[in-house]
Amino acid sequence: MIRKRLGDLLVESGLITEEQLQKALQEQKTTKQKLGDVLLQQGYLSENQLIEVLEFQLGIPHVSLFKYKFDQSLTSVITEAMARRYQVIPLRKEGNKLMVAMADPLDYFAIDDLRMSTGFQIEPAIATKDEIQRAIIRYYSLQESVNELMEDLSVDQEMVETELADEDSPIVRLVNQLIQQAVQTRASDIHFDPQEDSLRVRFRVDGVLRTERTLPRHMTNVVIARLKIMANLNIAERRIPQDGRIKQEINMKEIDIRVSTLPTIYGEKVVMRILDVSAAINDINRLGFNKRNLPLFRRMLEQPNGLILITGPTGSGKSSTLYASLNYLNSEDVNIITVEDPVEYHLDGVNQVQVNTQTGLTFAKGLRSILRQDPDIVMVGEIRDLETAEIAIRASMTGHLVLSTLHTNDSVTTVTRLVEMGIHPFLVASSLTGVVSQRLVRRICNDCKREVEPSEHERSLLEKRGFKPQKIYRGEGCGNCAMTGYRGRIAIQEVLAVDDALRRMILENRTAREYRMHAVKNGMVLLIDDGLLKVLQGLTTIEEVLRVAVND
Repeated sequence: MIRKRLGDLLVESGLITEEQLQKALQEQKTTKQKLGDVLLQQGYLSENQLIEVLEFQLGIPHVSLFKYKFDQSLTSVITEAMARRYQVIPLRKEGNKLMVAMADPLDYFAIDDLRMSTGFQIEPAIATKDEIQRAIIRYYSLQESVNELMEDLSVDQEMVETELADEDSPIVRLVNQLIQQAVQTRASDIHFDPQEDSLRVRFRVDGVLRTERTLPRHMTNVVIARLKIMANLNIAERRIPQDGRIKQEINMKEIDIRVSTLPTIYGEKVVMRILDVSAAINDINRLGFNKRNLPLFRRMLEQPNGLILITGPTGSGKSSTLYASLNYLNSEDVNIITVEDPVEYHLDGVNQVQVNTQTGLTFAKGLRSILRQDPDIVMVGEIRDLETAEIAIRASMTGHLVLSTLHTNDSVTTVTRLVEMGIHPFLVASSLTGVVSQRLVRRICNDCKREVEPSEHERSLLEKRGFKPQKIYRGEGCGNCAMTGYRGRIAIQEVLAVDDALRRMILENRTAREYRMHAVKNGMVLLIDDGLLKVLQGLTTIEEVLRVAVND
């Protein structure tokens, strides 16, 4: 094999300049990372471009590991320690040749070491780093822990239960590896679902649940017991729901996990919500607001007082929008206090209060106390009842800027919802500054995005909504997006700014339909239209928009 250096190859291909290469090499000396990783972090090229260069220039084949049929016996040829050290996974052997997927097929030291330790001639293939890390967890660590645990359970169930706190026991390793795999795949939730004959483990990735593993039924109790020990819950209590929290550091990142148990007919179901503190969005420019909505939302935040509500169902990104808004407002000359349940992300310089119903610290009680602490800006995690709504509204009328969330379908029904809760229309009219209604849609994977012609149905929908049909995009499915065609999520929003005419309409207690007609006449972009704008920008698909927004 001709031994070429990666930097020279990329410069020859015209993907990076000599100047960019020198900068990356300088950075590499400081961080001790691989050159490819530095170039990707600096944004000089994408992982797909890197793979294409190696594939075409050196003839190294590219493999997708997502649905690859692995030869399980090869895990004894290359050990887990070696697979992790060099980021490789063995694929197949033919005679004295061993085909190995590598994140860096130009790592000649790794190839030589693998050749000497295995006795095979190494034939490198290239795969993405994410895919290799997922494959290592699944085919080495997880399988080994499951096999060990099944052996132990067949010998002595009680012995296994005594090992629930032992960090080296198979059950502890199995649970840790499942959490690590979930973080690796960017899952927001892990579901442990007891079935009649199995324990189903599902990950929610980009808002969609998928089954990751199915464990034998007799492993249910020890797995659930281990999760409850980690979250400081009562393992003897199986009849009532419990809530807890786990803090872990995974891959050098601080991960906060909320744990909820629920008794079902086949055992306790556990749902773990993963909060990646390092991935929190703290910049309102990165929330996906369109060109009209962003300045409008900024103006709302810059008001000295009033009530701003973020609405949408559970899992629609309301918390991210609230935290980014607080970050935008946060400075030394303002006193910001929040009351939340739970405190999801910690913000420097912001006084955050955790609701505790057991001690009687509810949203309403916490909010009353906050108002005696001389705040300028108040954030209430959620308006759940009339008492909290009344205090929040009165606070917004006495010189405070109040931010909160509410569960409604769109921005205009928020007004009618407040009135239905028992708030007088004159209070709503005088306090409400604006409402942001939002949903999350899956983003098209950049690595397999392709331009396509819209179908007849898509064309007619775009024309009906006043858009000129043109090329749209889809993801074909690749290893980076687990063959879904989507990777990551973006928000679509509807921003309602309350003007004087709308205040008069609220005082007259008009209908949601009339509020909507007035808002659209004044330029409000409806949720579905913001989604279709993002379709035409190549960010998402029409199916995703219709999944979360109503086509009225």
